[in-house]
Amino acid sequence: MTVSAKQVIIVGGGIAGLATAFALQEEGEKAGLPVACTLLEAESYWGGKIVTHRVDELVIEAGPDSFLSQKPWALELCQKLGLSQDLINTNETQKKAFVFSRGLLRELPEGLVVIVPSKLGPFLRSGLLSVPGMARMALDLVLPPKHVVEDESLASFFTRRFGREAFERLIEPLMAGIYAGDAAQMSLRATFPRFLDLEQQHGSVMRGMLGGSKARAAPPPATPPTRTLFVTLRNGLADLVRALVRRIESSGGVLRSGQRVTALRVGSRADLPRRYELFLDSGETVAADAVVLATPAYTTAECIRPLAGKVADLLENIPYASTATVSLAYDRDKVRPSVQGFGFVVPRIEQRHLLAATWTSQKWAHRAPPSQLLVRSYVGGVGREEILTEDVDSLLRLVRHELQGLAGITGEPLYVEVNRWMRGMPQYTIGHLDRLAEVENGLAQHPGLYVTGAAYRGVGIPDCVRDGTHTAGRVVRYLAEGRS
Repeated sequence: MTVSAKQVIIVGGGIAGLATAFALQEEGEKAGLPVACTLLEAESYWGGKIVTHRVDELVIEAGPDSFLSQKPWALELCQKLGLSQDLINTNETQKKAFVFSRGLLRELPEGLVVIVPSKLGPFLRSGLLSVPGMARMALDLVLPPKHVVEDESLASFFTRRFGREAFERLIEPLMAGIYAGDAAQMSLRATFPRFLDLEQQHGSVMRGMLGGSKARAAPPPATPPTRTLFVTLRNGLADLVRALVRRIESSGGVLRSGQRVTALRVGSRADLPRRYELFLDSGETVAADAVVLATPAYTTAECIRPLAGKVADLLENIPYASTATVSLAYDRDKVRPSVQGFGFVVPRIEQRHLLAATWTSQKWAHRAPPSQLLVRSYVGGVGREEILTEDVDSLLRLVRHELQGLAGITGEPLYVEVNRWMRGMPQYTIGHLDRLAEVENGLAQHPGLYVTGAAYRGVGIPDCVRDGTHTAGRVVRYLAEGRS
């Protein structure tokens, strides 16, 4: 007897939705469960914020330009897709990075382990902190741990452990900038729980970090080639999207772009097992045994409000930040020799428009011809989003003015490109994990309905891949239980 395939609809064709569809096909095959997967995307393209533009010899990433190698899930996905040979590390030369502080680009000292200097000499000579600031930072070694139950902000935790100067001049631009957020609002437990664990386990963040770095310092012989902290794909991250689309379609998945879901409800037929109906803006209605919403939290909230109002309220209250990437290509001969390393970050206390800048063609191979320097600038973020209301010409003037004042770049760019991401970065504010637990409890009342994506347990590409894979496993288990 032929068993009919279970129908699963995934809404949202960003990396989380694509990873869910890919894993769903894998997990269904392992479980011997026929699954028919349909992926719906409102836009005309796949990949969400992963967008690569090729302009002559320039490779420009409109959204993310790399991913962390320490989180293995994206690397594992690349291996499954046959992309491992296309992964590239950051360049061996020009490894320096800088912080703009008190009027100068100051080099992050050699041996910096995330935020803890493993070599004292370079740190003392860097000028990043005053002598009192360094002395206060060192107090982390003797301050007793605070046994806290409630959530704590990044600003509170790192100021408490290292002092205000170290937090404002060193830690805040390196860490809070990942989320384009305000460290005074961001949840430590939801963003960087490892540091809380170090405090609790070792009594000191620095002691725990230095102990861990020593344990990793001597890899065993015959270790395979290592990856740098960040990796990317030779021809751009859009290759990951294209490979996922090909694999999903070749395995029988249906991908429908330009399909916006306007409403979701439980199927009305009492003689059928619990099914969901999705209404599209085209007037079409599609049905599924299970639904995964891989859309931004505010979009998911709008979709499920008639079905789960309390969950919708929780999701709608996840704030989002807006940002933009501004890419500029310069004639390398006309760029000051002071443009060194991979780029720089700017502390919030400096009150500049620029969050950071990457010398993209110095950080990655195959990004620009040798005669050009490709620069990628970041603006916007919580409390600094007003700049995004400027028109393109005004925004470019502001960014070029910042690059001139901070890094001495005065030349006329050969090529410019602005990509805005309005409400593109979810913010994990204090209490985020508690709210997620409430979301999970609320969705438990609606079997077969799931959410996944950057709004929940990690904003990076590896985090979205992991969350999508985990969600696919839950879907298959639910469908298998229903079959039995």
